[in-house]
Amino acid sequence: MVKVIDSPYPKPPPAGDMNAYYSFFKRPDQAQWPADFTLHIDAVTGERRTYRQFLERVHDLATALGGAAEGCLGIGKPEEKIGIIMENSSDYIVLIHASLAIATPFALISSYSTPFELKHALTLSQATHLVVDAKFLPTLIPVAQEIGFDLNRIFIAAGTAPGRRSLNDLVNNVRSKAIPFVGIKPAKKDTLAYLVFSSGTSGLPKAVMISHGNIVYSLYQVAVVAQAMLAVHTPPAPKTPEGIPVVLSFLPIHHTYGLHSYSFRGFMAPMTQVFMRQWDVDVALSSVPKYKVTTLALIPSLVHQLAHHPKTAQTDWSSVATLGSGAAYLPPKLAAKFSKLMPKDVNFSEGYGMSEATIAAIIQPFPGTLGGKAKRVPGSTGVLLPGVAARLVKDDGTDAKLNEVGELWIKSDNVALGYYNNPKANKETFVDGWLITGDKFRVDKDGNFWFADRAKDTLKVSGAQVSPVEIENCLLANPEKLIIDVTVAGVNGHGRTSDEKVPRAWIVLSAAGKKRGEKATARVLDRWIQKSLSKYKWVRGGFEVVDEIPKSPTGKVLRRVLVDKHEKERVEREQVKAKL
Repeated sequence: MVKVIDSPYPKPPPAGDMNAYYSFFKRPDQAQWPADFTLHIDAVTGERRTYRQFLERVHDLATALGGAAEGCLGIGKPEEKIGIIMENSSDYIVLIHASLAIATPFALISSYSTPFELKHALTLSQATHLVVDAKFLPTLIPVAQEIGFDLNRIFIAAGTAPGRRSLNDLVNNVRSKAIPFVGIKPAKKDTLAYLVFSSGTSGLPKAVMISHGNIVYSLYQVAVVAQAMLAVHTPPAPKTPEGIPVVLSFLPIHHTYGLHSYSFRGFMAPMTQVFMRQWDVDVALSSVPKYKVTTLALIPSLVHQLAHHPKTAQTDWSSVATLGSGAAYLPPKLAAKFSKLMPKDVNFSEGYGMSEATIAAIIQPFPGTLGGKAKRVPGSTGVLLPGVAARLVKDDGTDAKLNEVGELWIKSDNVALGYYNNPKANKETFVDGWLITGDKFRVDKDGNFWFADRAKDTLKVSGAQVSPVEIENCLLANPEKLIIDVTVAGVNGHGRTSDEKVPRAWIVLSAAGKKRGEKATARVLDRWIQKSLSKYKWVRGGFEVVDEIPKSPTGKVLRRVLVDKHEKERVEREQVKAKL
């Protein structure tokens, strides 16, 4: 018998057939907003953009992209997509909403991508136009040429590139010719809005398809949670220059967490966002008191860095009222350590989500909500978001009982359309309307979910998903052919937090590898990985030469055998060091 767990929150209304744009800029409640306010600030330069300026730029860029007038691009065919390779900025969010307005899907491509990763992302997403910061052109152009991409369809965001049109050029053309706004193009709830890349056990990253309906429903979920909180708590007015919240925005927007925190949830109420193009702990610590930051969305590795940074205790955090942590499991001890450095009344919450669930599925409720029953339980991930149903499925396919561990399956209108051009992965992950998350939890009698383990092999390093199979394939692709077999798994003892696992590779040497020698082969492979993959995918857990990779009779790699052996040896080494 199937045991379905329901959310304790009221269910949101269904998302109808409409363009998600209307959820951000055409809401009745926005009539009560200030006439204008500072929306975006560059943390380093101090450059500002008001809400009105932002909205005008969205309309002008949407016209430049989708309009038919001279100098406009005329994007709008069903097969067209806009690939984005940018660092965080106001224009990144302008481009996102301009794309939504003309109902043209965008693909969020990591600005950290190596040529190997870029080729995969461009090929899989089938992007027809690219908007890129000029600094990434040296990496992009050779890849674009290799795959036959039309170089005339590459446009510049930040920086300059002689002979190439920029977002500023496109907007200025619309303004100089007074070209009227192209308008909001219709979209249905299952119309593709964007692609975001998510790693998995199949190796290379998959492109998750998020619809306009998914976006709208995720906003409805936020609204239900906010209304429940406001029924029992009235937040004090922020002590900021304009009396509105100020968010320090540094999570990469190409990641689901950053995308929703800044591009979508950032328009639920008036607020100012202070952008960091990329994370810099010194800039962050100076920005908090400088801009009177009230809100921070963090990941566990950054919580760890801040909690242990010598300048943190000297920083004025008095303006901070809200803290959040997501993208990976936050150890309770680390959360407690960081909380002691923050103002006493700060609201520090965490949750659980994934790209395939648009953003989130579980959230820690505000104490006193849900009829007075809700409380924040240390160590618990929280309760199901409004409109989310769940199952906890054991390895034998039966449903787990209370406080029994099972793999989390969820069903909701915020579950993605599926993976783009990947029927095999769709069949494995999306089953009869259920999203099989690959994470194991247990649930208590109060509906609180407790994270147990990863069911799949995917690792979380610095909040980003890392596929061991992708690293294995990369190692095997080394042109010197130094190994004949390899497996990669996560190990402890090298991460930024006590529980963070980082990749370790066990390798079987080829004749060429044996001739080169174990240490020399490991150095060659390490350099190859650092050249081919993003930094968070590097083999920080080290290389180990083995005679063979242990496998089951069916050929399944027994990673646990290798990990357990490594963990035992690591603990023994630490005990010896402690005695010395």
